[in-house]
Amino acid sequence: MKRISTVLLAATTSFAVACTGDPTKGGGGGDDDDGPGSNVGDEWDQELAKRDYDYNAALKIAALRLTGDLPTMDEITSVRDAADNAAKKVAYEALVQAYMGRPTFARQMFFFWRDTFKMGETPELDTAPAFAAQISTGVGKYTDLFTSGANNCPTFDGVGTFTPAECPGNAPKAGVLSNPGAMKHYFGNFAFRRVKWVQETFVCTKFPISSQIAGTPTDNGGATPYTGVFPISSFSGTANGGRVDFQDGKAVQCGHCHQNLNHVAPMFANFDENGVYQNQIAVPTPLDGAPLAQATDYLPPGEGYAWRFGVPVNDLPSLGAAMAADNDVAECGVARIWNWALGKTDIVDTLQTVPSDTIASQTTAFKGDYNVKNLIFAVYTADDFVKF
Repeated sequence: MKRISTVLLAATTSFAVACTGDPTKGGGGGDDDDGPGSNVGDEWDQELAKRDYDYNAALKIAALRLTGDLPTMDEITSVRDAADNAAKKVAYEALVQAYMGRPTFARQMFFFWRDTFKMGETPELDTAPAFAAQISTGVGKYTDLFTSGANNCPTFDGVGTFTPAECPGNAPKAGVLSNPGAMKHYFGNFAFRRVKWVQETFVCTKFPISSQIAGTPTDNGGATPYTGVFPISSFSGTANGGRVDFQDGKAVQCGHCHQNLNHVAPMFANFDENGVYQNQIAVPTPLDGAPLAQATDYLPPGEGYAWRFGVPVNDLPSLGAAMAADNDVAECGVARIWNWALGKTDIVDTLQTVPSDTIASQTTAFKGDYNVKNLIFAVYTADDFVKF
């Protein structure tokens, strides 16, 4: 489904800010250091410092990503023949804005979200990518992906026009979190595949979540202790009413993943195999006979849902609100746009990660308005994109 134009040019920008050397020394602090000023920064800083602005090279990549086509000769010469770098910058940025105003930009964003969501190419499966693509063209905010309460299943004509539409069914409305196509596509035991999709797509990390396994060690009979931040008694095992022992730690600490999975999955469990929302749990278990899951399989009686430890929620709309307020979700959105711009592979599947401190300022700016189109312009005009 790799339909985005991701032609990798030999001069594609490096996007990694390296750690600096020992600040008490002039260079990287190695044995051959000749003193202050001899080798400022480490080798990666030095390589990055060698880059020069090349707006024509950037233009080729930007045109391919944003429109699917190479720039025209007139566009190339308008940048090439500008008087100096300042004038080239103005000409280049005007073209980037123009590219994002074309119908082909909507098409490229539609393909981008198909790839990101790992779904599409049928009318049902295309509604979630269409909704995300519509947001990316400037209609709404990134957080609408999780919080929108209406018209979450638009159609896209493949050219440049989105037609608003409500999602079928009576599910609580929460952007793509309640999209029937996504729920059908990621159907599975206990609804865990749906939670995995949400985590990996919108937080850019796999389970277990590193910030959630820094708790007080608890001996549960495993070779290593349980160190989740949720108390081990807060999710189900065979000792407290569950039919599957999610507290087991003999071979691996199951709870390190299931402390979060079990607090989120019940909110997705009422969608059946066709993505239709039911009034009761409609996902199976891997137990003999594949019986439907029960509430006590996830959590003991009285335990509430949660996005993260200390972030309680009670349904899909409140889950969406919690995600919209999560810095990790915003950072993931910025990182995915950067990886797309630089022609990188999937941030989770191939570990093409972007360091948090590298994009900290852009994440902060993105959180100011959650405008995806503005973010894309910022990425495609940043020094890390236009210097080679």
